Amino acid sequence: MLFKIKNYISDNTGILIRIDDIAENMNWNLMEKTELLFQRYDIKPVLGVVPNNKDTEFLSFPKRNDFWEKVREWKNKGWEIAMHGYTHVYDRMCKKSDDYFNYGGGSEFFGHSLEIQTSRIKSGLKKFEEEKIKIRTFFAPNHTYDKNTFIALKNCGINQVLDGYGLMPYMENEIKFVPQLFEKVILLPFGIQSTQLHLNTWKQEDFNNFEKFIDKNSNKIITFDQASQKINNNFFYKFINVLSKKFLRLKRIGINKEKEFNI
Repeated sequence: MLFKIKNYISDNTGILIRIDDIAENMNWNLMEKTELLFQRYDIKPVLGVVPNNKDTEFLSFPKRNDFWEKVREWKNKGWEIAMHGYTHVYDRMCKKSDDYFNYGGGSEFFGHSLEIQTSRIKSGLKKFEEEKIKIRTFFAPNHTYDKNTFIALKNCGINQVLDGYGLMPYMENEIKFVPQLFEKVILLPFGIQSTQLHLNTWKQEDFNNFEKFIDKNSNKIITFDQASQKINNNFFYKFINVLSKKFLRLKRIGINKEKEFNI
């Protein structure tokens, strides 16, 4: 019995590496170091590519003229290329109580009509199609969605989203979700989740710490396909999803209050 429990825990414990904000303009110095690190440990991450970046913060970084050739190279390595919004420009604000995952803040999708959201997703997919890159996965900038976002995604042939709460990937509204819980790289003792890495904000020390994490936990780093195969919708995991959502929301509120106090 104990052996079965240990096996179950081992088989259902892993972390998927997700990197956000991949665009023509980004911190290419750290991206190149990270790519070599992944090659060394045979890691196949998810890269959230912004197909038509207009974010002025990103535009301040160096531009890579062979960007789409590089994306195709990553795709050929078996890395998962996901669509990370369309322009990455926030033109709506939402309260924590309003958006689908209760993050709140700026959004590229929340609050827009189904027609506008569908148009943005279709425009992003068109760019990928022009570059001969097939997309099946999406995650929105700043985690902000509404119900129209998921309808638009399904209408455009995408039914996999790298966001959500809980210990295991799950199915909801005909969408497959892989949970993304923490801003820091944390490997839980049980469960399947993804990271959220923003190389544009990293210093060399951040990369060094990430390298140590990879060296220590490389045997628990999984691919997107491995994560999506772990979908579990039983009552226990649904209950955990609700608890984790409430806990992390309270934690985020506490962090924001602490920031306000320290200003």
